[in-house]
Amino acid sequence: MPELLLDKTDYALLAYLQHDGRATNVQLADHLNLSETPCWRRLKRLEVEGIIDGYQANLNRGKLGFDIMAFVQVVFSVHTDDLPEKFEQTVQGIPEILSCYNVTGEADYILVVVAKDLAAYEKLLRTTIRKMPGVTSLKTMLSLREIKGTTALPL
Repeated sequence: MPELLLDKTDYALLAYLQHDGRATNVQLADHLNLSETPCWRRLKRLEVEGIIDGYQANLNRGKLGFDIMAFVQVVFSVHTDDLPEKFEQTVQGIPEILSCYNVTGEADYILVVVAKDLAAYEKLLRTTIRKMPGVTSLKTMLSLREIKGTTALPL
């Protein structure tokens, strides 16, 4: 894969979009001291090259009733060739699992899970997560409060 060449203006554009993903091309161009066409071309290049993965609204989970955020360590006792792939495919279809990381250490995966309340979380564990391919052990850590939560990279 060829190395991507980003200049100072590209980084400034990316930083601005992380701050305001709804910025118009006119706002971006003004902020970057560029005319609109070169600014638009830079933005499109960053999208095509996959540096910008997409755009989304950041929602307040508490105001939407998702009072539980859990970090779940998942352990496999057997590591056959197809179990991790089946597990990872299953994760994709569970909307309450916000993130899944394959990790080193005592666990095989870490899941970030949301639920409306403890009863909903317990049901999700019992009926879905415990039954996922390969799962033999789970360890849950409940978030008491979020100190920092961001997806912005330190550009």
